[in-house]
Amino acid sequence: MRSTKLDLSVIIINYNSYEFTRECIQSVLGNTSSTVTYEIIIVDNASKNDDYLALKNYISDLEHSKVKLFRSRINTGFGGGNMYAVQFANSTYYLFLNNDTLLINDPIKICYDFMEKTKDAALCGPQIFNEHQIKEVSFDHFTSIGREVFGKKMLEFVFPRTKPNRRKLYTRPLSVDYVNGSFMFFRAKDFDLVGGFDTNIFLYFEESDICYRLKKKNKKTYFIPSASYLHYQGKSIENTSWNIKTKIELKTSMFYVIRKNYGYMHYQILRMIFIVRYGLVSIIKPKYFKLFHRILIGLPLGKSLKQEQRII
Repeated sequence: MRSTKLDLSVIIINYNSYEFTRECIQSVLGNTSSTVTYEIIIVDNASKNDDYLALKNYISDLEHSKVKLFRSRINTGFGGGNMYAVQFANSTYYLFLNNDTLLINDPIKICYDFMEKTKDAALCGPQIFNEHQIKEVSFDHFTSIGREVFGKKMLEFVFPRTKPNRRKLYTRPLSVDYVNGSFMFFRAKDFDLVGGFDTNIFLYFEESDICYRLKKKNKKTYFIPSASYLHYQGKSIENTSWNIKTKIELKTSMFYVIRKNYGYMHYQILRMIFIVRYGLVSIIKPKYFKLFHRILIGLPLGKSLKQEQRII
């Protein structure tokens, strides 16, 4: 471990998507101010051998001291892969950056300057643009019974001060519940304080969970509209089709986070509502029966996609 800390560790997970990772690395190297000292830590999350070797050869040919590659022998998901990378980081800030992103206007320097002058900020995130240069929703509200039953727009209507409109155009930094997980710029000591990402979660809702835990310690999350990046939505997941297995995994993570952060009663109330909802939906759309059955048995983590991973 180095005795001198860098300003930033940029952490990127690769999973069977070497081409995106390559472009992401080039984007960071080409669009980040030299006034910020940083390293890029790549974790290959048990990709297929051809994909890993292509990435390894690219980084070897790059011959850039900023870029380091580590390989995990098992796919531990978003949180697990990032927590593996943190062990090799030695910096004041961590940036968890999806490999299917491209930096637009040096968002790293903008976020770094903001964090340096905003001491109550535990993390921040920029404005997202999709591949068609259209602005996307870049922050969200904590997952809860209210959000899942009544919807996000209702929360924004009833609680406009604490649940700001996600689709409004903002020009100044805004305190929000959580920012999108594709670009999360953390103060390292705050990330470490709450133990980082919950590795019980394989995919989805990691951002909501960690930002909720930080809020309980009076640490804030900010949306920074002046910083921006491009995100190829969903390309970092091997099977990008919104299939039923993906929906089941999303609901599994959601119910885990609700039970963990709000308690058993909240979890059971929402589960009963969803049993009725998806019981009716599965009659009309039989493909949802698998999801209905999983909700019926309590969406156990033991049936998460995490349990299907194999050591390579």
